[in-house]
Amino acid sequence: MTDPLRRNRLAEEGSPYLTQHKDNPVNWQPWDETALEAAKAQNKPIFLSIGYSACHWCHVMEEESFADDAVAERLNEDFIPIKVDREERPDIDSIYMSICQRVTGRGGWPLTAWLTPEGSPFYIGTYFPKEPQGQMPGLLDLLDKIAASWNDPEERSEMQTRAEQWVDTARDKYDTPDADGTGEVPGDDTLDSAVRTALRSVDDAYGGFGSDGPKFPQPGRLDLLLRTAGRSGTTDALTAVTATLDAMADGGMYDHLGGGFHRYATDREWTVPHFEKMLYDNAGLPPLYLAGHQLTGDEGYAETVDETLAFVERELTHPDGGFYSTLDARSGDEEGSFYVWTPADVHAHLDDPAATLFCERYGVTDGGNFERGTTVLNVSTTIDTLADDHDLTTDVVTTKLSNACDTLFAAREERTRPPRDEKILAGWNGMMISAYADAARILDADYAGPARDALDFVTDHLLDNETGRLQRRFIDGDVAGEGYLEDYAFLARGAFDLYQATGDLQPLSVALNLAETIVSAFWDAETKTIYFTPDDGEELVTRPQELTDSSTPSSLGATVDLLCELDGFVADADYREIAGEVLATHSNRITGNPLQHVSLTLAADRYTNGGAELTVAADDLPTDWRETLADRYLPGVTLAHRPPTESELQAWLDELGLEAAPPVWADREAIDGEPTVYACESFTCSPPQTALEPALEWLETNR
Repeated sequence: MTDPLRRNRLAEEGSPYLTQHKDNPVNWQPWDETALEAAKAQNKPIFLSIGYSACHWCHVMEEESFADDAVAERLNEDFIPIKVDREERPDIDSIYMSICQRVTGRGGWPLTAWLTPEGSPFYIGTYFPKEPQGQMPGLLDLLDKIAASWNDPEERSEMQTRAEQWVDTARDKYDTPDADGTGEVPGDDTLDSAVRTALRSVDDAYGGFGSDGPKFPQPGRLDLLLRTAGRSGTTDALTAVTATLDAMADGGMYDHLGGGFHRYATDREWTVPHFEKMLYDNAGLPPLYLAGHQLTGDEGYAETVDETLAFVERELTHPDGGFYSTLDARSGDEEGSFYVWTPADVHAHLDDPAATLFCERYGVTDGGNFERGTTVLNVSTTIDTLADDHDLTTDVVTTKLSNACDTLFAAREERTRPPRDEKILAGWNGMMISAYADAARILDADYAGPARDALDFVTDHLLDNETGRLQRRFIDGDVAGEGYLEDYAFLARGAFDLYQATGDLQPLSVALNLAETIVSAFWDAETKTIYFTPDDGEELVTRPQELTDSSTPSSLGATVDLLCELDGFVADADYREIAGEVLATHSNRITGNPLQHVSLTLAADRYTNGGAELTVAADDLPTDWRETLADRYLPGVTLAHRPPTESELQAWLDELGLEAAPPVWADREAIDGEPTVYACESFTCSPPQTALEPALEWLETNR
C-alpha cells in the first residue's frame, strides 16, 4: 500500500482552501490522526500552515514557496507538512495564533508554525518569503536551519523546552480561571471604562479607530458606542459611530456597484480595501447601520442595509437557503481587478454626461487610487455639488447615476469573477440570520424569509435533533466537523432574533435546544467557564476559550449574553447563574481591558442590570406597534411574543416540552382579547397595557 505521507492528500478534503493546494509538490497532509501519529512515529517536526481561501498572502506564499520544487523537497524530507483551514478548525487556529501574537507581537494569515511531534510550537510567524526580504528570513533558509537544529540533540532539547514554555503561555490564557472563580461580576464602571477607552481611540479626522491604517470595522466597539448613545444620548458616542458608518459606506470598503462590504481598508482614509468579502462582515455590519438608522433617521443607512442584503442574496446564498462563506480578493491572478475602474472603462459603457457624473461622484481619475492607475470607487462629492456644477437638478443627477450604476454593474458581471468559497458554516449562518431578522423587524417583514430558509437549511443538514449536536460545515452535500461554541452561540442567537422578529415558535425552540447543548457539552462546572470546544472534542495542547472579540464577536461573550436572555424562557433554568459564574471567573481580564472583551463587557451589563423585556400577548403584533418598534432604538430589550390565551400558550409549552410557563410568559395573557404588552426592566415590571406607547414610556423612565 502507498504510504499516505508520501503524497499530497488534500484532494480528498472538502475545504476549498485545502483543495487549492492539492496540486502543490508539497506532500500536504490534513490535520488528522494519520499525520499526527506519523510525526510521533518518525520523530519529525510538524510544519503547520494555517490560512483560508480568500487570504491574499496565503496565495502569495503558495505561489512563491509551496509550488516550488526546492521548498517542497525540504518540507517532504524533513517535516510532516500539515495544512489547516482556519474557518473549519478555528480551535487549532486560536491556539497557535494566540501563541504567535504573544511571541512575535503580531498575527495574521498565513500562520506558519513549526511544532514538535506532540504539537507544541517552537518557531512561529506569519508570511515568510521564499528568499530573505529585508528583516524577514527566507523560508528556504529557515527550513534548512530548523531541520539541522532538530537533528542536533542539544539544540533539539532547547527547542522542546521553548515549545513547552510557549504552550504554557497559551494555557495561562485559556486554562487558568481568574481567582479560581471567586471574582465578582464586572459592574457599571467596567462598561464606562470601555466607552471612555473607545472614545479615546476614535480617529476624529477620518472615522474609525486608530490614527493609522489599516482600518478594520470594529463592530463590537461600534455596538458599544451605539448602545451608549441610545441610552444616554451621548453626543460624542453617536458622532464617533456615524462618522465611522459614513466612512465605511462612502469609502472603498463598500462595493458601490454591487453592495456589500470588503474585509477592511488598507489605509487610514478608508480608500482602498482588502478585497475579499466575508459573510461575517456582511452579517455583522447591517445591524449597526440599522441602529444608526433608528437613532438618526438617516435613510442612507437603510439603503446600505438593503444593498448589502441584496448582495448576500445574489452572491452568497445557496439555492436551498444556506449562506456561503467568502468571495476571494482576487479575480484570476490580480487582487481587486473585478472591482476597479478607469475613466476609459467608464466612458466605454456610458455616454456623457452620465460618464462624467459617475467619474466625479466616485473619484475615477486618470491617475487612480490603486494599482496600474485604476480606481477603487469612493464617494468623492455630493449629489448637490454635482447638480450645481453641471446645472442639473438633483433628481436628474440621481437618476443618471442610478442608471449608470446599473449599466456598469452589468458590464462588471462580464469580468472574471472572484472565486467563491461555498462552505456553509453553522456559526456564520447564525450571524447572517440575525442580520436578516433585524432587517425584518426594522425595514421589511419580508426579510424574515431568507432568515427562515437559512435556519431550516442549517438545522436540516447540520443539526442532529436527537443528540442536539451541531456539525460545523456543509459543502456540496458533504458534512464535516464537530460544531464549536461559536456555531452553537451564533446560530442560537440568530434563531432567537428570528423569533423576536416574527413571533414564530420554531426558531425559539431551536435556540432553547442549542442553549441546552451548550450547557451540557461546553460548560465546565469545576473551572466555571464555557470552553470553545465540547468536552468530548479532540484533545489539543490546550482546550481553548474565546474571550476576546476579533473579526467576529467573542463566542463566550455571545453565549453569556444569550444565556442571560434565555433564562426567562425556561422555568427553573440556571442559565443566569451559569452566566454569572463565567463572568466572575474572568472578571479580572474583563475589568483589566474591557474594550478587548467588549462582548463580555456588554454581557456583564445585561447580567448586572437585568435587561429589559417587552412581552406581547397577541395573535399578531399590531401594525402600528410594529411600526413604532421599527423606529425606536431599544438596545438590549427582548421582544417576547406569546399567544393571547392560556390555552393557546399551553400548546406552545407542549411543543417546547415545558411543564410550566416560564417567567417571561407566566400570567401575562391578553386583556379582554386585546393585544397586551407587559414591560419589565431590572427585575421590575409595569402594569399590563393595551397600548404600546405607555409601556415604552415606562421603560424609558425605568432605564
